[in-house]
Amino acid sequence: MALDPREARGEYLKRHTESLIKDLGYARACEVSGKSKATLGRYASLQDENSDRFMPVNVLVELELAASLPFVTKAIAELQQLKLEYGDDRSADSDGLNSDVIRLSQRFATLMAEYNYSMADGVISMNETRRLLDETNALQKVLMEMKLHLQERD
Repeated sequence: MALDPREARGEYLKRHTESLIKDLGYARACEVSGKSKATLGRYASLQDENSDRFMPVNVLVELELAASLPFVTKAIAELQQLKLEYGDDRSADSDGLNSDVIRLSQRFATLMAEYNYSMADGVISMNETRRLLDETNALQKVLMEMKLHLQERD
């Protein structure tokens, strides 16, 4: 039996909540949020008894500020067919080679996470294709900036 659209959206948010928590690790997520591992687990759980439990917005903000990417905020934007743009100034050394390498690894990790999520059912939908393309383009942009920084060093 297929999920109704509301349940599908809830499952989508829960999967991105799980990605957010895993990005930080449960210990760090507990520290940042002030919530227990069990509570955070319920926010990401796909089990029926937790289907209506979602992370409060104030907790979400704190976790996403500490995470490498705004996983859930991005998912919310996608559900509303909005494109989320955010600056790459999350590191103090925004013009250096080290920050380029960090951003490159984060973008690649995001691309792989999107690919794994897309392939979970064995079929890449049009929406998933668009997200993969967006991540590929963002990765390409980081590579180009890295190339420019390396050429400046010559």
